Amino acid sequence: MATREELSEFLAGVERRAFKQAVFAVRDESHALDIVQDAMLKIAEHYGDRPAAELPLLFTRILQNAIHDFFRRSKVRSTWVTLFSALNPDEPDADPLETLDASGDLRAESTETSYQREQIVAVIEEEVAKLPPRQREAFLLRYWEELDTAETAAAMGCSEGSVKTHCSRATGTLAKALRERGITL
Repeated sequence: MATREELSEFLAGVERRAFKQAVFAVRDESHALDIVQDAMLKIAEHYGDRPAAELPLLFTRILQNAIHDFFRRSKVRSTWVTLFSALNPDEPDADPLETLDASGDLRAESTETSYQREQIVAVIEEEVAKLPPRQREAFLLRYWEELDTAETAAAMGCSEGSVKTHCSRATGTLAKALRERGITL
């Protein structure tokens, strides 16, 4: 069992290397800081009671998983943001949830553009509604509410691995369904 001091010393000794590793992986210092901080919190919360000799290997695995999660989230998030930003070309940085809300000023928009956007939104909503309940819940919590994997797992009452599986299946199903219906990026 690692003492509090041993855990603190371990984290202090590994932080620079972990940060450099994360920066090299994600090429963004602010994201790298977040990744390292999350990894350090996770090891302290979940594995602080392990022997000090196990900490380096555990931390390396946790850090690598955090980096992989970052890329996974970024890829899926950018796919959906790109898709939804196409619905509102005047405001590419608009929140996708705001895009789905038709309360904006649409008078300047042509009838054809408005109609096309409404049709695409309807198709997307229809396909999201067709997802199995757990996949839909995981997808909406992770990519709309922007909860991390642990928060989503806690909200759903399941493991983080289950959240990742549900999200992967949901995004795959949605991408396929939208392609089949002629909606591409």
